[in-house]
Amino acid sequence: MKSTILHGESVYWSGFANSWFVTNRHVRGSYHKGRRAGFTIMPKTLKKQFSTMPSGTNNRFGRSRLGGGITPTNSNARILTPPRVANVQATRQLAKRVNMGLNSERSRATMVNRLRQQGIQDERVLDAIMAVPRHLFVDQGLASRAYEDAALPIGFGQTISQPWVVARMVAAVCEKGIPDKILEVGGGCGYQAAVLAKLSRRVYAIERVQGLYQQTRQRLEKLGLLSRIQLVHGDGSKGLPNAAPFDAILVAAAGIEIPQALLDQLAIGGRLIAPEGGADQRLVLIERTGEQAWHRTELEAVRFVPLRSGVQP
Repeated sequence: MKSTILHGESVYWSGFANSWFVTNRHVRGSYHKGRRAGFTIMPKTLKKQFSTMPSGTNNRFGRSRLGGGITPTNSNARILTPPRVANVQATRQLAKRVNMGLNSERSRATMVNRLRQQGIQDERVLDAIMAVPRHLFVDQGLASRAYEDAALPIGFGQTISQPWVVARMVAAVCEKGIPDKILEVGGGCGYQAAVLAKLSRRVYAIERVQGLYQQTRQRLEKLGLLSRIQLVHGDGSKGLPNAAPFDAILVAAAGIEIPQALLDQLAIGGRLIAPEGGADQRLVLIERTGEQAWHRTELEAVRFVPLRSGVQP
C-alpha cells in the first residue's frame, strides 16, 4: 500500500483494490462514492495524477523541499508494511535462549543451595560454581536441564558430570587450601575446568577425543577462559609430565586403577581425586606424603565413563 498527502489529507493507494483511499469524506468536495470502512474511494484518474507529481509539492505545511515526489520520507502519513512471516522454529529457540539467560542466575542459586544441603560446605567452591553458567556447556537442547543434579550427554560418548560430583571433587582437592596448579584429566566440555579456573591461577586440562577437544576449545575461547585454562589434546592417562608437578589432579573417568604416571606427577602434599573401578566405582582421594609415599582414602560410590588410553582422532 502506497501513501501520500493530498491537501492536508492522508491518501492511500491500494493495489489490491486498484483505488486511492482518503481519510476525509470531503476532498475537493467530491469522491463520496464507494466509501469503505470510513474511507473514500478515489477515481483511477488520480492515480496518474499522483504518479506524475513533480518534485517539491505543496502540502499543509507549505512547499516541500524534498525531491522525488511523494515518498515515505517526505510524507507525514504513516506507512504500514505487511508483517514478515516468522520462522517459528527459530523464534522458539530464541525464546528458549532468552528465557534460559533470564533464569540462569536463579537456577544456579537453586543448584548451589541444593549442593549445600547435600553436604558441600566450602563456600569458595560454591561461589565458583555459582559464577559459571552450566547451561553454556551443554547442548542447546539440554539447556533447560543444565541445573538438574544429573549427568548429561555432551556428544562423542562423553558426559558432563552431575553438579554434586563436580562440587565434591573440587572441594576435596581444596580442603587444605586452594591449589596453585591443577591438572584435569578428561576435559570434556570444559565445565569443571571453568569452575577450577575461578579458584586457581593455573589449570591444565587434557582431552583425548579430537572432536570434543576442538569443540571445547572454541567454547572456552568464546567465554574468554583460555588465558586461565591450558587445554591439551592428548592421552590423559599419561598426564602432562612437562608441566608437572601439580598441586591437585582431578580425573573425570574411571580406570581399574589410577595410572602411576598421574601419581608421580602429584606434588608432595598435593591431592588427587579420581573414580576407580569397573562395574562398581568409588571416588578415591590420594594425598602424596613423600617421594614414594601416598595416602589413600575411599569415598562415595559414583558412576563415570571409562578411562581410556591413547587419543581418538
